[in-house]
Amino acid sequence: MTYDFDRVIDRANTDSLKYDFARRRGKPEGILPLWVADMDFQAPPCVLDALAERSRHGIFGYSDTGEDYAAALRDWFWRRFRWRIEPDWIVKTPGVVTALHIAVRAFTAPGDGVIIQQPVYYPFSSAVQSTGRTLVISELVLRDGRYQIDFDDFEAKVAAGRVKLFILCSPHNPVGRVWTEEELTRLGEICLKHGVRVVSDEIHADFVFPGRRHRVFADVSPALRDITVTCTAPSKTFNLAGLQISNILIADSRLRAAFTRAYAAAGLSQVGVMGLVACRAAYTGGEPWLEALKVYLADNLALLRDTLARELPAVRLVEPEGTYLAWLDCRALGLTAAELDDRIVRRAGLWLDEGPMFGVGGEGFQRLNFACPRSVLAQALTRLKRI
Repeated sequence: MTYDFDRVIDRANTDSLKYDFARRRGKPEGILPLWVADMDFQAPPCVLDALAERSRHGIFGYSDTGEDYAAALRDWFWRRFRWRIEPDWIVKTPGVVTALHIAVRAFTAPGDGVIIQQPVYYPFSSAVQSTGRTLVISELVLRDGRYQIDFDDFEAKVAAGRVKLFILCSPHNPVGRVWTEEELTRLGEICLKHGVRVVSDEIHADFVFPGRRHRVFADVSPALRDITVTCTAPSKTFNLAGLQISNILIADSRLRAAFTRAYAAAGLSQVGVMGLVACRAAYTGGEPWLEALKVYLADNLALLRDTLARELPAVRLVEPEGTYLAWLDCRALGLTAAELDDRIVRRAGLWLDEGPMFGVGGEGFQRLNFACPRSVLAQALTRLKRI
């Protein structure tokens, strides 16, 4: 089956956070949005068909899942990552960000340290600070165009900061690293040595470019399995974020019990039925669509890479190994963060995510979402040259 990823779908007036709320968020009308990490492609046909069939039934009561849902997840993670999961590991939540907040409450007390690696997805820091915990930052280091982990700094911060929890981003958003097994093993050894539990956000695991392999952190060793909460979701993979379904996979029964207690204490119960329907359909029948999409995204990335190198060399692409997000190094322009953002918004008419929102190390960078029809990306690149 062929899929038309070139089709431009008008998302205006659909209550789209990406398209319909520019003025409310301080942006001018007519701005081209390549910021928030949802895609401008319809979900796979198998998902649309399953949602339509469920909608025709017409009753949307409280819902849960059976063996077929667990089997869809089990088969997906085995086919894609050779990770064997069990049905009782699955805790369904409305989203990964929800799970981050729950995990911080479940595994730490007020004042405890929680370590993250900035620049990183900004809800990591809010999940820590909004719950009265102490944010500990180990900054990633950009060397020769590729981000590295400073393991000595990481361990020193763990040892000095009363750290009880590490929130890992794998693959990493926004810098695009796909961590190697050796890197994950070394991080894991530090966490085991110092009694640190791990929440591993692996929501972008299905987007890894050729030559790279996503390694599930919890599957690196049995010891790491027993200290890890793995956050997964079909939302990025199949463009289902608005259906609010994530699958949090926790092998250790004690960790799972602590997580579910904190989940219940937050007043949360069943997730929405349409998210469950979409997730099961996507993991059961959406793989051909995903493989075609990854080829399309690789070509989009090539367009972005070549255009910057040829026509805007002052903006350097930090080559992503995974995700559909490009981390653009704009420091050679010699602008402050405010000046850079103003030029991108006012001169170029583009809405990107400004680097400082990702924390330490983000100033002088911008994040661009290239999961859009190629004509839209080409338009955005034409605009970007105005800066």
